[in-house]
Amino acid sequence: MSAADLMAVLLQGHLRYDFAAPTYAGNDHLVLSKGHASPLLYAMLRAVGVISDEELLSYRHLGSRLEGHPTPRLPWVEVATGSLGQGLPIGAGLAWTGKRLDRLPYRVWVLCGDSELTEGSIWEAFELAGYEQLDNLIAIVDVNRLGQRGPTRYGWDTETYARRMRAFGWSTIEIDGHDVTQIDSAYAAAGADGRPTAILARTHKGSGVTGVDDLEGLHGKPLRDPDSAIAELGGPRHVPVEVVRPPEGSRPHRFPATTVPWPTFEVGQKVATRSAFGKALAALGGSDGEVVVLDGEVADSTRTEEFGSEFPERFFECYIAEQQMIAAAVAMQVRGWRPYAATFAAFLTRAYDFIRMAAISRANLRLVGSHVGVEIGQDGPSQMGLEDLAAFRAVPGSTVLYPCDANQTAQLVAAMAERDGISYLRTTRGETPVIYAPTERFTVGGSRVLRATPEDRVTIVAAGVTVHQALAAADQLAGDGIPVRVIDLYSIKPVDGQTLRDAARDTGRILTVEDHRPEGGLGDAVAEALTDAATVPRLRRLAVRAIPASATPAEQLAAAGIDAAAIARAAREFAATA
Repeated sequence: MSAADLMAVLLQGHLRYDFAAPTYAGNDHLVLSKGHASPLLYAMLRAVGVISDEELLSYRHLGSRLEGHPTPRLPWVEVATGSLGQGLPIGAGLAWTGKRLDRLPYRVWVLCGDSELTEGSIWEAFELAGYEQLDNLIAIVDVNRLGQRGPTRYGWDTETYARRMRAFGWSTIEIDGHDVTQIDSAYAAAGADGRPTAILARTHKGSGVTGVDDLEGLHGKPLRDPDSAIAELGGPRHVPVEVVRPPEGSRPHRFPATTVPWPTFEVGQKVATRSAFGKALAALGGSDGEVVVLDGEVADSTRTEEFGSEFPERFFECYIAEQQMIAAAVAMQVRGWRPYAATFAAFLTRAYDFIRMAAISRANLRLVGSHVGVEIGQDGPSQMGLEDLAAFRAVPGSTVLYPCDANQTAQLVAAMAERDGISYLRTTRGETPVIYAPTERFTVGGSRVLRATPEDRVTIVAAGVTVHQALAAADQLAGDGIPVRVIDLYSIKPVDGQTLRDAARDTGRILTVEDHRPEGGLGDAVAEALTDAATVPRLRRLAVRAIPASATPAEQLAAAGIDAAAIARAAREFAATA
């Protein structure tokens, strides 16, 4: 109710949108950052005639497209909102996409609430948009002074908000959010000075109805007497709203394909999987002009700089703003681009809520986490991704990959490009031996059996850096007359259940080893795959259980009990059990 006037004026005269063609490239974009205002959005859709009265009244009922917070179940909703602080970062990403990639004059309108201005992600968006001079971005801030449990920090002090936004390079316009003339003038002036615009609209929560207007304690609650409220607002109306059509013939810019040789690596060569990722990404960018890359100011470490050097127009530096990086990636895939976003795996935890919401948005993202596990060595525990496999396995519809060598990495980078949903690739800092020929092919959901005999007494399941430790352990054990099977389970989700079940049947004992916490990673993936196996094996797990300190990579692996010596010792003890 506080933002109804703001949205009515936008819909009537300023939003350029063809509701019959919601994916049309020339459409403006409207992002409801304050997703709890969903009834307002749905009322707008009813006003333009794309949903019926009957559907409007199905709000929040089982099977309805009109959910409590909007999601892309509706074709006019591009991203899910409801976790506050996400709409403006995604809006900034859309505006950035319009300028740098699509190269179209569409505008991005974001309706924000004043309560969410306390979220740090909002200010990451203000900084990005100001720095990039995104004059196609308009933030409409509904300053109604009341949050969920009471007054906001600054109430109706729009000047305090305005000072901060201007410091980030924005134009600001302060208005009465219930004065349609002021609203219309503000929208008309937005972007005129070449800067993003924030319209700070002082409004009343529950505006227009005496029993709720500017009163506390009513957030998210239905009106006690809706009939009298409707009468006070002027009674039922059936006024069709004609929306301004976008310009015809809009087509997004596309980048031509070029030739960048696909990387290949010789068996026995030592290559870090992060380096193979960088080279493969650059090659993929050559063959696919829709691939774009986002960096969190660590391109020299993740190796995304290889792509940036080849294709600077499609490389986006987000600096150390991981939430904005993921939000921009979500925005770019909305417009049909194929984003890869990379940083240290540990730092992706900062953006986990954006990743969670991206899954609800049914977004197609390719995320890459480098510097994983204790293997990174002396940098210490703050830099070690030790929870990332668990985090990404928990994302609905996700793909989780952990290659062990360079050729395998390159193959999986390409496989990610065609995957729906959120794909995550885990890369290693240190150099590891190439064990697979360039001609080998790796599919999502697969694995490789690297050692196997009919007499195997234990199966060792590993991924990434621990594959090499497992192979070394297998050689030691073979010298002791203890044959073991070794499986490279590079696809952590989906997992190759059949190969694991075969190993369970043949050996009866499975030992998992991972450079990750024991919760939620490789070991749990294996255990889940074997839950309903015809032969349920005995299971043991080697994982990082303590908080590491600084040490060399070899010392770290030994201290965590996941190096070749520890694996051989555990397998030897395991094989001796009844």
